[in-house]
Amino acid sequence: MGKAKDIILRPISAQRANELVRRVHYSGKVVNNSQVHVGVFWNGKLEGAFQFGPSLDKRKIAGLVSGTKWHEFIELNRLAFTDELPRNSESRAISICMKILRKHSPQLKWVVSFADATQCGDGTIYRASGFVLTGIKKNSDLIKIPGGAVTHSFNMKASIPGGTYHGLVRQGESFRSTCERIGAKPLDGFQLRYIYFLGPSYRSRLTVPEIPFSRIKEMGASMHKGQKLSGSGDLADTSGVHPGKGGSIPTLPLQVS
Repeated sequence: MGKAKDIILRPISAQRANELVRRVHYSGKVVNNSQVHVGVFWNGKLEGAFQFGPSLDKRKIAGLVSGTKWHEFIELNRLAFTDELPRNSESRAISICMKILRKHSPQLKWVVSFADATQCGDGTIYRASGFVLTGIKKNSDLIKIPGGAVTHSFNMKASIPGGTYHGLVRQGESFRSTCERIGAKPLDGFQLRYIYFLGPSYRSRLTVPEIPFSRIKEMGASMHKGQKLSGSGDLADTSGVHPGKGGSIPTLPLQVS
């Protein structure tokens, strides 16, 4: 049995990262504007991938840390691992990946990512890897379309020509009315926002409070591998939609695919 210290990280092509994410990540989707791709190798095989890129709303996200310049932060869009990796590989991989960013992208001062506690998990791996919890909010963006598909509300509101959901939102119709008309329903759950500080001094510039991890359980936002947890940490009695497949602790940053 190998150990986590034996994993190797190195840059990979977008194509290789996308292939692994589509195969391993429970969403089966990639974020098209990801720009930085780092692979996690074990016994010579690609068993994990990080994908980083600009946030969808950079102006809003930049305001989380005062004085942040446009090029000084990045979003972890996708994080996916197979079950082949040794125990504790996830936290070790994050630690090494952050060192790679510090060395090769010294302009970056912090990394933001989002845990999907509606379909996947509440960010256990982030908390174990030195991320700071800066936001917990009820989900209002993930929508279940008739037929079982799940999409971000942006995909419906934007009504992009040629897009999967183009034409669903009629001119002059509110988003709520569209959902009622087609039978789409918001999924019940939470979104959690985490920040990792590559530049330690930037932590003192946070414009929002640091949230103690205990608040996750207090708010009923606990989730692991697509299963909601009760306040005791046990599986909750819920009939939510949990299409989770893939790595040990995959996370879904709520980016538009």
